[in-house]
Amino acid sequence: MRDNPRMSASLRMIGFDADDTLWRSQDYFDQAQLDFERIVGRYVDLGDVRLHERLYEIEKNNIGVFGYGVKGMTLSMIEAAVAITGQRIAAADLHRIVELGKDLLRHPVEMLPGIPEAVAAIAADFEIVLITKGDLFHQEAKVKQCGLADLFRRIEIVSEKDTGTYARLLREFGLPAAQFAMIGNSLRSDIAPVLDLGGWGIHMPYHTTWAHETEAEVAADAPRLRRVAGAAELPQAVRELARAAQAA
Repeated sequence: MRDNPRMSASLRMIGFDADDTLWRSQDYFDQAQLDFERIVGRYVDLGDVRLHERLYEIEKNNIGVFGYGVKGMTLSMIEAAVAITGQRIAAADLHRIVELGKDLLRHPVEMLPGIPEAVAAIAADFEIVLITKGDLFHQEAKVKQCGLADLFRRIEIVSEKDTGTYARLLREFGLPAAQFAMIGNSLRSDIAPVLDLGGWGIHMPYHTTWAHETEAEVAADAPRLRRVAGAAELPQAVRELARAAQAA
């Protein structure tokens, strides 16, 4: 933490998620899924085959093999298309699905409103780190493009964001969980594991979220949690957590 007598030494480091916290991401995945459904819809009745649910089942089963991110989604879409069409899908349409994945990897980094200012304000008083998951090359490219990389003490791209991962990172940071707060849009990946370890969380929901990231139970009145509607509220929420951590 910076030398600032206004801030409590009880809260020393703030972690930020990346996708749908700093910049737009899920919107592009949602559009790719709609395009995928239009491709497969030429072969089957989408209502009968429960395409949305079956694709998610395949994606979820493949996480342990492909990990998170665009490449895993693209391979899962190909697998789903072959299975759902009974192997009738044409090679040209499989190629169209591959192009959907390439388009996802090429999409520009679009920062969410107020994020650069909020991150800079928090970095003026605390050490900040970026903790994100997904495809390594894709995440590295987005971090380079975002213009905020120099503000972060460390940038961690991990395969999973669970209690084990956060515990390992906190050991590497030399920091007890009680002195760490995580900001993110996903209760499952950004908030619940940190709270479980004894840390703090700020949940900033995004207007669309992948179903997998909603699979978490966090009490609405959890004492070490704050909820904000947008980036402009983040600096104040961090100050509130700092006061709460000092009093704990």
